[in-house]
Amino acid sequence: MENKSQNTILVDGVKVHSDDTIVIKDGSQIIPGPDREGFVSYKFHIMSGPDICQRQLKICVDVNHAKCSICLNLWHDVVTVAPCLHNFCNGCFSEWLRRSKERHSAVLCPQCRAVVHFAGKNHFLRTIAEDMLRADSSLQRSHDEVALLDTYALVRSNLVIGSGKKNRKRAYTPLDDQSDGTYHQCQQCVTEVAGFRCKYDTVHLQCQACGGMMPSRTGFGIPQYCSGCDRSFCGAYWHALGVTGNGSYPVCSQDTLRPISDHSISRIPLLAHEKNLHEQNITDSCIRQMGRTLPDVISEWIAKFENREIDRRRMMLNHAEMITARTFGLLPQVGVISPVLVSPLYTQTLGSA
Repeated sequence: MENKSQNTILVDGVKVHSDDTIVIKDGSQIIPGPDREGFVSYKFHIMSGPDICQRQLKICVDVNHAKCSICLNLWHDVVTVAPCLHNFCNGCFSEWLRRSKERHSAVLCPQCRAVVHFAGKNHFLRTIAEDMLRADSSLQRSHDEVALLDTYALVRSNLVIGSGKKNRKRAYTPLDDQSDGTYHQCQQCVTEVAGFRCKYDTVHLQCQACGGMMPSRTGFGIPQYCSGCDRSFCGAYWHALGVTGNGSYPVCSQDTLRPISDHSISRIPLLAHEKNLHEQNITDSCIRQMGRTLPDVISEWIAKFENREIDRRRMMLNHAEMITARTFGLLPQVGVISPVLVSPLYTQTLGSA
């Protein structure tokens, strides 16, 4: 053990001065001061780790229960629709959604024909489908077919799907949403903003920060998703339209979703290292011992990231190969950008200390 404090401490009655080290063992007594009087005494115990079962439970699943009822193949990038909770390939359901919006007043489930109000990715079922592919390669589709499905896929973050009646004879009012049991109106549902107003069947995204709603506009050119986690955030969209929030329609700060290089990070994000305060303190200590600041180290890391000097395959991010310094990412304090900047930083600083 190394004494990193400025004071002399006692370990088993032996004085350990600042920056000195001593070997401790099970039962060692540690006093954070030079005298037994007036200080709390700690005793070091080595605890055995919990017994972990190395065996994996095997569950038999009928492959027919893991197939998309649209393409009749094993799920690919599976999504679940609500309230009926049936599951489909992302690309298959997205194409069904497009066609339904063109032809019908509501989007119906392809399997049971119930009205669909919500669609979202199902990461648990996706893992099951991937395990099935590893167990039986004959279920694997061709690369071209998978690539085509991915081009159709619309569901990235959770989609809130509106329904209504065509050819309204009266103006839309907020009470219309209450009458059909939905509560997903945004500011563009009730008034036209920047030349756009939501239709009765406009698909909406719920902001993962403020809980507000915005229309899903894939061709608008304003980012609505964090590129690292695929979750939706409304700050960049509403700011581009000059819209501010109010009590009825919450809107995020414009700083929530912005290019990674535009974020100002003065301290390690609270959710970095999976909220592990000890690892955060180690990272901060390493940076200070190097005589550097966090913004300085991050700027250097972004430059290395841009030059592909960092292995992106190690990052627990979506679209890691496509992310650049100008890619839109979430505000660091929320935590999603933390693995982009802080985790590699932690490895770098430990190697330099």
